[in-house]
Amino acid sequence: MGEKNIVSLEKKQDEQTVSYLEKKPKIASHDDPTMALATARHEFGEHGGINMSIEASATFTVMKSVDMHKMFTGELGPDQGFFIYSRHFNPTVLNLSRQIAAMEGTEAAYCTASGMAAISTVLMQLCSSGGHVVASCCLYGGTHALLNHFLPRVCKITTTFVDVRDLEMVKEAIVEGKTNVLYVESMSNPTLMVANLPELCRIAHDKGVKVVVDNTFTPMVLSPAKLGADIVVHNLTKYISGGADIIAGAICGPASLVNSMMDLHQGALMLLGPTMNAKVAFELSERIPHLGLRMKEHCQRAMVYATRMKKLGLKVIYPGLEEHPDHTLMMSMTNENYGFGGILCLDMETEEKANQLMNHLQNSTQFGIMAVSLGYYETLMSCSGSSTSSEMNAVEKKMAGISPGLIRMSIGYSGTLGQKWSQFEKALAGIKDCGLSKNWV
Repeated sequence: MGEKNIVSLEKKQDEQTVSYLEKKPKIASHDDPTMALATARHEFGEHGGINMSIEASATFTVMKSVDMHKMFTGELGPDQGFFIYSRHFNPTVLNLSRQIAAMEGTEAAYCTASGMAAISTVLMQLCSSGGHVVASCCLYGGTHALLNHFLPRVCKITTTFVDVRDLEMVKEAIVEGKTNVLYVESMSNPTLMVANLPELCRIAHDKGVKVVVDNTFTPMVLSPAKLGADIVVHNLTKYISGGADIIAGAICGPASLVNSMMDLHQGALMLLGPTMNAKVAFELSERIPHLGLRMKEHCQRAMVYATRMKKLGLKVIYPGLEEHPDHTLMMSMTNENYGFGGILCLDMETEEKANQLMNHLQNSTQFGIMAVSLGYYETLMSCSGSSTSSEMNAVEKKMAGISPGLIRMSIGYSGTLGQKWSQFEKALAGIKDCGLSKNWV
């Protein structure tokens, strides 16, 4: 390496030291996540580009041999502009993590290769072998399988599933000195039950238990950390990506948690290695600034559709409707002007009727697409009991309130609202003998 390049690199590391200290994550002070994102540090590119650079390196150099030892002992790290290896910390991924932390109002965050990687590593970090989790009985099927089957087999971590709407049941299930985590979804997948986060956090904290909240269904809409949650996890594949083209996750919480998960000897992220690719981090970082606009449109259309579907006599589940049992609760917790979420459910009672409706909606009128996942610009539809909740047995589905004909709809924003509603009505008109209310014609 030439003398000029060595001097340049030394100067750059000095500048990075100041830079990373200046942009050390702080808890966002804004109530509105959009404001918090707008006031977070904007990371410029290496040569003055208005977008940040992609740091695609797997490994990083140092100018002094002694610094490498200091990095491995923890004396030097990302806050001082020193990086070891991208499985540990990567500058591009770290910058995305700061954006996610600003959005959720947490001290720090770190991004992972998938949503399930975020969930599993957090639980394994917080629970030792023989640990105990209390969790909502209505969760994404993959999370339910992780808690019900995988963690007991591999780590001897057991879970008690409860109806989190029953606060006394939650209180009784938490065993002080044994239970490590209370795990809930801010809005349950797929039944759209809204968790009473302030009360659940109070109950858990009174017994010394950490609260982990999956906020995948309601980014921007709800801010669990501000309502008392210790840790917030996300599947970034969904709304935050918005394009159904990226698999990614995130963990948001105290800096001490992120640092412990990156510990060279005991860190679940460091040792299990669910590393996010820097190129993926760059892609996601470019999409976050317009997340607020997208969420508002998802939510606004979901509200309109739910209201109109109800008038047609359909059995609609949506927290924005006044008759939803958690409507008032959600109103008390939401960030202003973001609505009630972009997902609604139609209960067709049987899987046959659900499939018939979805077939018409996709293949006859192009209202939406039969696919799992959510947060896409097109409406995505799936029959939850036979797809994303298929890991649960019949008893577990009944306990969670998942009927065989429950259609989960992630409402998109492509086309005009009037155009898409017309497509929905045409699909309904094409259905014969479904047992629907006659009011819809």
